[in-house]
Amino acid sequence: MGLFQDARSASTLVSNALKARLKRRELSRKLHDQPAFVPHQFKIGVYFADGEVNMYQVRQWYKPLEVLAKTWPVVILSRNTLGALKLLDESPLPVAFVRTVVDLEYFIAEQDLQIILYVNQNTRNFQMFRYGSRFHVFINHGESDKMYMTTNQFKAYDYSLIAGQAARERLGKVLWDYDFNKRAIPIGRPQADHYTGTIPFEPDEREVVLYAPTWEGDRAAAAYGSVATHGLALVEALIATGRHRVIYRPHPRSGAVDFEYGEANDQIKSLLRRANAHDRSAHHVVDEGAELGWQLSVADMAIVDISAMVYDRLAAGKPLIITKPVNPGAEIDTGGYLSDCEWLQAADAGKIVSLIDQLEHDPEAQARLDRWCTHYFGDISPGVPTQRFHDAISHLMNEWEKNAMLHEHDSD
Repeated sequence: MGLFQDARSASTLVSNALKARLKRRELSRKLHDQPAFVPHQFKIGVYFADGEVNMYQVRQWYKPLEVLAKTWPVVILSRNTLGALKLLDESPLPVAFVRTVVDLEYFIAEQDLQIILYVNQNTRNFQMFRYGSRFHVFINHGESDKMYMTTNQFKAYDYSLIAGQAARERLGKVLWDYDFNKRAIPIGRPQADHYTGTIPFEPDEREVVLYAPTWEGDRAAAAYGSVATHGLALVEALIATGRHRVIYRPHPRSGAVDFEYGEANDQIKSLLRRANAHDRSAHHVVDEGAELGWQLSVADMAIVDISAMVYDRLAAGKPLIITKPVNPGAEIDTGGYLSDCEWLQAADAGKIVSLIDQLEHDPEAQARLDRWCTHYFGDISPGVPTQRFHDAISHLMNEWEKNAMLHEHDSD
């Protein structure tokens, strides 16, 4: 058995090495076909050291950055082969592959990067921090009440663009001796101005319900997934009315740890496809695409698990229901929105239709939603978050110019 396992491990290593070599060759061809960058072309760099598994972290910034680039040219700095391949395929922004520190230094020497934006806390961010004479700015990849949002790593950046008052209060509890008035700039969620995309059905009189659960998690504290506990019952109930359209957007890792969870996910997909075959006007959607935006915009109601989807939907200012985890070990924040949200217990999943109807005619529920939306994101009127994002960048550019003037003779 030991020899067999060793042989299989060796085979896997050889296979992975071959795949990696092929990917490097593919990337080399794509880079060769790209036009050369013009020196002094870019003012803003987006540093992304991850591979394709974390593409969602930079992907959600594409549209806001694409608009920003009309004023200040933006380039994505990629450090990973697979990440660069994906970025070259889909990014609306120019991509520079700077795999080594030497590559990075060479690119920086040719460009006038005044601001570097970071979407995550990759440890390789530290390699970029060494370059002064520019501002390093953390913009994050979402808003939530998770531990990730209170890390002391915020102090490593010159500035952080935060969502709003909730983030300010959350960070205020843990970041000691930190100048929030200067270094934490609230911008809301500019992504919400771009909740668009191709809707795969013609809107009609049906009420659209987005069900976007997370995966099962790899430990009790993160066991937020509802597919196996709530999913089948609520989807069956919605299909049965004939007046609802379901957009089912499962997490891509559903079933990675729990086989039964993956089976429940497959059953829901089959259920929706059979419903479409039975009633061709239903147009239920099994959504497994990379694009996120139109789902949040078109849905009249959203049912989500405890995940970033809670806050993505909250930024839209539209009704949502959150599934209550069955696992008693699941950690639930009791100080933010989750202390006052609309919960769906597993035992009530089959009653989802009446719960939706009740919630949509409850002015107190709408008032709660509006209050929390403002607390987390400020003014979410169309265009306002984008303007706040641009104003923040403009402020930093002005600060950079002031500092550049102060230090213009430093090399003399």
